Amino acid sequence: MTTAPWRDPALTAAARVDDLLSRMTLEEKTAQLYGVWVGASTDGDGVAPLQREMNTDYDWDELITHGLGQLTRPFGTAPVDPALGAQALARAQRRIAEAGRFGIPALAHEECLAGFTAWQATAYPVPLAWGAAFDPPLVEEMARHIGHDLRAVGVHQGLAPVLDVVRDPRWGRVEETIGEDPYLVGTVGAAYVRGLESAGVVATLKHFAGYASSAGARNLAPVRAGVREFADVTLPPFELALREGGARSVMAAYTDTDGIPASADPGLLTELLRERWEFTGTVVADYFGVGFLQSQHRVAGTEAEAAHAALAAGLDVELPTLKCYGKPLLEAVRAGEVPEALIDRAARRVLIQKCELGLLDEDWTPEPTGRIDLDSTANRALARHLAEESVVLLDNPDGVLPLSPDTRIAVVGPRAADALAMLGCYSFPSHVLTHHPDIPMGIEIPTVLEALRAELPDAKVTFAEGCGVDTPDTGGFEEAVARTAEADVCVAVLGDRAGLFGRGTSGEGCDATDLRLPGVQGELLDALVATGVPVVLVLLTGRPYALGRWHGRLAASVQAFFPGEEGGPAVAGVLSGRVNPSGRLPVSVPQQPGGQPWTYLQPPLGLAGEVSNLDPTPLYPFGHGRSYTTFAWESDATGAEITTDGSYDVRVAVRNTGDREGAEVVQLYLHDPVASVTRPDVRLIGYQRLDLAPGETRRVTFRFHADHSAFTDRKGRRIVEPGALELRLAASSADVRHTARLTLTGPVRELGTDRRLRCETEVRETA
Repeated sequence: MTTAPWRDPALTAAARVDDLLSRMTLEEKTAQLYGVWVGASTDGDGVAPLQREMNTDYDWDELITHGLGQLTRPFGTAPVDPALGAQALARAQRRIAEAGRFGIPALAHEECLAGFTAWQATAYPVPLAWGAAFDPPLVEEMARHIGHDLRAVGVHQGLAPVLDVVRDPRWGRVEETIGEDPYLVGTVGAAYVRGLESAGVVATLKHFAGYASSAGARNLAPVRAGVREFADVTLPPFELALREGGARSVMAAYTDTDGIPASADPGLLTELLRERWEFTGTVVADYFGVGFLQSQHRVAGTEAEAAHAALAAGLDVELPTLKCYGKPLLEAVRAGEVPEALIDRAARRVLIQKCELGLLDEDWTPEPTGRIDLDSTANRALARHLAEESVVLLDNPDGVLPLSPDTRIAVVGPRAADALAMLGCYSFPSHVLTHHPDIPMGIEIPTVLEALRAELPDAKVTFAEGCGVDTPDTGGFEEAVARTAEADVCVAVLGDRAGLFGRGTSGEGCDATDLRLPGVQGELLDALVATGVPVVLVLLTGRPYALGRWHGRLAASVQAFFPGEEGGPAVAGVLSGRVNPSGRLPVSVPQQPGGQPWTYLQPPLGLAGEVSNLDPTPLYPFGHGRSYTTFAWESDATGAEITTDGSYDVRVAVRNTGDREGAEVVQLYLHDPVASVTRPDVRLIGYQRLDLAPGETRRVTFRFHADHSAFTDRKGRRIVEPGALELRLAASSADVRHTARLTLTGPVRELGTDRRLRCETEVRETA
């Protein structure tokens, strides 16, 4: 029997796919360019924007005779037992392969933002917590576990990570981001990509690009970022995750920038992504993003025009289900309105990816092998580890923390006894189970109240809810105040409820008008503080909230960003002292809830000054976090003169001067005193997490290269300018410990895509 060239594994993927494409009809090629969302609701509340309006009907049996590009969320649409779901997916794949002439299965994708978004799967901390951990290797290990779970049930592609850089903390999807600094977002995001891809799962970078810069922090609002902000803040994390992580897919953003929707922008999806960055993978639509070109952006008059605009821009796959890339596109090609070459280009990219995944091989099989356990002991241990590293001790001025083991504790607040308080909007219980109230959670999620009682068995712990998350009812204040008055210390557990499209206080489509604590939680905190009993504030949130109102009035403050299924024990461990807090803020915590939205990446006029009565200085700056131990920093770095293509090593020795093990996060910032365009006063260019035993010292060397000072000039070039620079070794963006002053000499250098993106570090133990 002669094997067709496209089945021959000895040939390159490109050669195999070229042979296959030459044999396919227009319908068969086009079928590779869309997904199908089986079981998606067409009424009521959805999990994607405008889901009810955008879903379409189709005949499954007729559809798959031409093949199928993608299967959308076979596990993330409704509660499915993982083992039974894997078998059902295998049967569906068999049917797809048997129905078409070439026996090509679909590529199955799922959400995996904070773990596999499936019933009974581990709910890890949200990405904002990854940023707080400042620990890329741990994030990479988590992503590897997520990838293995996806592959175990037959899923090939994960829609993560989110590489949007926070520009306004009122935006609902802040919880999905890694933080407000592009270097932190890029390095942690690249680690996630490496982990997922190492498990054989296609990582999908989103949302490309500019989504988080929406006007007024409204979901899907237009983006009005300038050219240099886009180049120097928005794009670097994507470039780093592609170059160092090896991501094989990119998701186009919903938004438009300066009037051009990302899904129809050839400058973004082709000229930048493919020609300059040399990306060879697939570009997929955010859900219904192609149709939105017609219905929301109104840059297309028909579905066919929307399909043409997206394909011409370089968007290969319409998700989540066929609409524009189906019959409207076929008719437009046959009418000569859309070149068939655009279909060929996109289908080739899709099929090469399927070939790389083994889906074109004759020995392909969809049946799962081995036992399926999506919430294994190893997963939970990893979730606990990451949660513990991500908890940030904001303040502990009087040493109230750790709590005494036999004290009287009043636990108060709407987030103390609710398991969902631990989860972001893309966890399965928050994302899907709210539509299935009779289905159990599927995973064990200890609350802060339960975990604290287990952590401190000799303490007398009472509880009062006090109020709801976002309701105006103050009827529970009286009981909360009474319980507090009887206690030695009050632990006030406040924060967000994750949801979608206004059904929560944080999450997709849950944007905030200002940064006050939701509902009457601020008033509850006032009432608790007024008792005179020391109050420890614990925040379980998806964004930072303004805390200046209580500065100096609280005994301690602890911030956890939706820390996942093991978040309760992690927070309780910090309160008890079992865990020495080591998290650092990936976003600034503001003083006041109103005024100008602020991140730390500000040029001089964005800082406090006499020109305005509004002071945007944060209460707690980016990179801030306290510990139960102390650290001493020593550095002999003074500075040097280097060329505009030179390098300089910055060294610092950090010693744990306390009596317990702890972690310090050494941060390296760049200050550019004078430049040809305005620059952020400081920006992160390197960091290193150090775990130190009592008395232990480690020396960190940052290998700064002049490339790390580059920025986009007035002509749109990325350049290194000669002149003075300061390298600041710091414990936060505002806590500088040592400074090295450099002078760059020589000509202005224009950089290409081969520039250095990462500041390499070396860690050595010292005697």
